[in-house]
Amino acid sequence: MGNYYLSNSGIPFLRLGAGEPLILIHGLGEMKEAWNNQFELADQFELIIPDLRGHGDYKTTTGISIESFAKDVISLLDELEIENAHICGLSLGGLVAQEIYRQKPNKCRSLMLVSTFHFMPKHIGYLLYSVRKLRANAVSIDEHREIAARVCLYSWSEENYQHFIKYYRPDRETYIKSVASAMKVNNISLLPKIKVPTLIIGGQYDAVTPVWVQLLMHKQIGHSEFVIMRKAGHVAKLEAKDNFNQTLREFLQKHEKQKPAC
Repeated sequence: MGNYYLSNSGIPFLRLGAGEPLILIHGLGEMKEAWNNQFELADQFELIIPDLRGHGDYKTTTGISIESFAKDVISLLDELEIENAHICGLSLGGLVAQEIYRQKPNKCRSLMLVSTFHFMPKHIGYLLYSVRKLRANAVSIDEHREIAARVCLYSWSEENYQHFIKYYRPDRETYIKSVASAMKVNNISLLPKIKVPTLIIGGQYDAVTPVWVQLLMHKQIGHSEFVIMRKAGHVAKLEAKDNFNQTLREFLQKHEKQKPAC
């Protein structure tokens, strides 16, 4: 486990390793510790892993939005006097990574967008939000976590299930507000403007954000790389951890010491 810190503005985060800074941004309902299978990357990079507000140890439920999540990460980088970093985000975290680039492109050495999306048509977004809100309010948190595990995981092993459940602990209010904000995302015009090295990763059997969505993103970011994790669902960092870590490592090694976009 990495060393636990609390920023001056109240953001809990893990910090471990040495090298170029790599920010790992968790998904909806997760917490920073859900990246523990990636701690091995600390042998080459400085890992900074925050809790998004309303998640994990960051207990506030005010100001929940993609924009605020991104501002929190940017403020953390500023406080740590990190001029720029490699930014990796899973699912909701991938939306936050895109928003960080929108707000402060000079903070991004590279982007790694994992099992995420860039645009939600309004009518589909409203439908998905309505369904998720109804489900979140209708079932207990434990039932919610069980449903999420079944949707997110492809390899239904006991080990993967227990790992997922351990680090997936959504707060109901934060969950609903986060989904509402995510459903409004429209980065169609942003993607072609991304000038830093970008890696897009999809899970072969992702039932949450299908790989064709990441393929569309790849086509919009002309210089991007696109990798599909075989035999993985929505959380390849868990189900295909060795391949996932090696893919990140190879990408980062290629783009170390890259100058950020201006």
